[in-house]
Order: sequence, then structure tokens, then C-alpha cells
Amino acid sequence: MVTDTKRHRKPAIVLTKTDYERLLRLAEAHALRNPEVSEELMVELDRARVVQNYKIASNVVRMGSTVRFTSDLGEDRTVTLVFPGEADIAAGRISILTPIGAALIGLSAGQSIDWVARDGRVHRLHVEHVEKLAASKVA
Repeated sequence: MVTDTKRHRKPAIVLTKTDYERLLRLAEAHALRNPEVSEELMVELDRARVVQNYKIASNVVRMGSTVRFTSDLGEDRTVTLVFPGEADIAAGRISILTPIGAALIGLSAGQSIDWVARDGRVHRLHVEHVEKLAASKVA
């Protein structure tokens, strides 16, 4: 039986130094406009293990990654995690400044996480697959 505490414990995440620095500036810049998501992103950044860009595994969600995930809502989605100006939900590009975007960053294939939707409900997603970033996207 899974305890309630274990279910809500967040999994370990890894970020590249470049993603960490850019996301920290982004979260700080949006703190007044979008405080809830900015705070959630800051929490993720605070708990992340930061590594040199070349040391991150190819199955870790980073900015620009295309991710296939399933959710407790029965969804099976493939999305690309992007910065706010590049977001286009119809094209499957979700912003890091959404609750689900902030939840995805730093996860590896096989990991699950609980995330809070804008309506306050808690959902769970499971990362099924992360496409390896093309060499031109790796910073």
C-alpha cells in the first residue's frame, strides 16, 4: 500500500545549467504577473540537481524536449516544452509557465509527479518517453 506521504513526494529532477539560469530569470520576471506558476517553477528550480549541459541524460525533459506522457485523466499526449513566446497549444507546444509545464521540467522517462491544475485539483502524470534533442537545440 502506498502511503499518502510517499505519493506526494516529488521525484528527483535534473536541469542543465543553461535551462536553470534561463528559467530562474523567467520565474523572477513573471512573479508579479503570474505568481502561482512562477512560485511553482521556483520550487522546482530549488529542488533540482543542476549539471553541465553536456552531462544531462537524453531521456530528461528540458526546454525544447518533446515528451509523451499519460495522466490520471486518461490522457496520452505528446507535447514540446517551450518558453512562453513559443507556446501554441494547438501545435502541441506548451509553456513552461503553465502548471503542467513546470511539473514536466527535469523529469526522466519513467517518472511520475503530482501537479496542481489552475482549478486547484491535483492530477498525476507519468513521463512515458522523451525524444532526444537535436544537436542544434542542445545549448
